[in-house]
Amino acid sequence: MASSKNLDQFETLVNVVAKLRAPNGCPWDREQTHTSLREHLLEECYEVLEAIDTEDWSALGKELGDLLLQIVHHARIAQEADEFEMADILTEINTKLIYRHPHVFGVAKVETAEEVLHNWEILKQTERGGGASVLDGVPQQMPALAYSQAIQRRMSHLGFDWQDAKGVIKKMGEEAKELKRADTDKERAQEFGDLLFTLVNGARKMGVDPEAALREANRRFYRRFVYMEELCRQRGINFVELSFAEKNALWGEAEKGLGN
Repeated sequence: MASSKNLDQFETLVNVVAKLRAPNGCPWDREQTHTSLREHLLEECYEVLEAIDTEDWSALGKELGDLLLQIVHHARIAQEADEFEMADILTEINTKLIYRHPHVFGVAKVETAEEVLHNWEILKQTERGGGASVLDGVPQQMPALAYSQAIQRRMSHLGFDWQDAKGVIKKMGEEAKELKRADTDKERAQEFGDLLFTLVNGARKMGVDPEAALREANRRFYRRFVYMEELCRQRGINFVELSFAEKNALWGEAEKGLGN
């Protein structure tokens, strides 16, 4: 049994997970694999993001603990299968951080964060080898919006970027016109994709995180729609039976009642 005196120690978490995976441990934990834990890892990542978006720092501390548990769990599964150990994870990340920060641990000189990011990409390209693409390191399994943001940010670090947001905003208008002119479903899908890609680029140039912005827009929509439902309950009316104009009027009430 873990002592309350060492609950703040990383080693305690490692030992707890090992106990859960032991033959006399937890049946559920013993059954887990790298694959079965995928959805839990993703869920914990999103809960961390939600805590950051809502600036709930107490919740963030708890959610980071849940995320750390996922990492330790994967490390334990790997150790049991002789794949790798926690020490390998720590060695790998420490080696990488030291190598990619020669301006801190070496003799390289940089003046700005932009120079740091530029050097970071050059060092990663060296690690990948001459035949690999700069984009190969971005997981294509990422949600499309996040993937678009990641590859555009990587291009920016290499100097392939608009000088300012004005050029991107102009491009947005051009892409919107092309979408309007599209005649077939295939063309509309392609042009809509191009417009989304450009919107992500514009967000980045304006210092907006498109993933976070869309999550916040989703939350605003959720709050306002729930507000509309409550108004309907208070007034004894069925939302489904309202006309579009009446629903829009309720939406206006929700916007006014909740603000931003």
